Amino acid sequence: MTTIQTLQGKEIVIGVTGSIAAVEVVRLIHALRRRGAEVQVVMSKAAAGIIHPDALTYASERPAICRLTGMVEHVTYCGDEGTADLLIIAPCTANTIGKIAHGIDDTPVTTFATTALGSGIPIVIVPAMHHSMYRHPAVIDNIERLKHWGVTVVEPKVEEGKAKISGIEEIILFSERAVLGHPLKGFRVLVTSGPCREPLDDIRVITTRSSGQMGREIALQAFRLGADVTVVHRDTFPCVKNIFADSAQEMHDGVIQYLGRDSADIYISAAAISDFAPVKIKGKIPSGKAHAVELAPLPKLIDEVIRTSKPMIVAFKLGWDAEEEAHVLLKKGALMVVTNTPEAMGSSQGTFTLLTSTNRTDITGSKEEVALAIWNALMETAGEHH
Repeated sequence: MTTIQTLQGKEIVIGVTGSIAAVEVVRLIHALRRRGAEVQVVMSKAAAGIIHPDALTYASERPAICRLTGMVEHVTYCGDEGTADLLIIAPCTANTIGKIAHGIDDTPVTTFATTALGSGIPIVIVPAMHHSMYRHPAVIDNIERLKHWGVTVVEPKVEEGKAKISGIEEIILFSERAVLGHPLKGFRVLVTSGPCREPLDDIRVITTRSSGQMGREIALQAFRLGADVTVVHRDTFPCVKNIFADSAQEMHDGVIQYLGRDSADIYISAAAISDFAPVKIKGKIPSGKAHAVELAPLPKLIDEVIRTSKPMIVAFKLGWDAEEEAHVLLKKGALMVVTNTPEAMGSSQGTFTLLTSTNRTDITGSKEEVALAIWNALMETAGEHH
């Protein structure tokens, strides 16, 4: 599957401090480089006691910086004329958080942080420590202080008594968001994603082959671009607000309640919402013999949103005659309709058509590429309407 080079041309410094989570940094470096970034590692002495600098040198293909020299490396990378686009500190210990929050520079990592704060380079810190340390009032205050200064904090996963380093995907997403310029900052984006499941009896459901990959990529791309993203679906995506919905009715309720409570700027209906629901049979339908199923038609959620709400609307239409239905939705008020055929369902690839009242764009590629194309097509229009 194609990985979009979202960080192409970006130079990222990773500061590594003395947490056992430092062993995860090799994977983080590889993930950043797959996205196109060049990576420079700087380490504290404590970090070098946990993972050997040679391992991170090998992963980044640059010598890890373990001490500052007369070459003033912190200024070269993170100074006013520095070459770095982003400083990530991962893992970031409670000790390092406290030092950065109080301007203490006694490790290469904290000196890089002070320099980056002074020059305005984006900073992402990824805490990792025991949970009791993470709950310490001073650590809480220090994190809030860093946030007030504009530092992005990627919250840890709290489990087994530890505030563990966040997942690689989450760190990458926050890093992309930090360097992509926030073109959707201030926008509230609501997405529906994936299949709905309608109960046939107390055991069985009727659903579709939709995997939710398209909705996932649309939501994550919106997050990268700085939006406040909410997804109504039956899955859990990183970095966004997830509202659980299993059936078409639950998806309807989740969307309408959100729109009634919050003012969405953009609504993207990427879910395969059920067109029919079976009349549910109590218990379990006996096996071994034929059984007729009655299907009741369900109202169209997209029509209700168009009729009752005011966000910019992107609809999806599936089928070989989808374009005719798409033009009907455009006349009703949808800003864009994306069409595709059933072959794309459950696949990481597909051919899609993006239709507006004035333009038609065909795109074939991964769903991440399609999501990027959708947002590129929306950006100018969204900017005009916000």
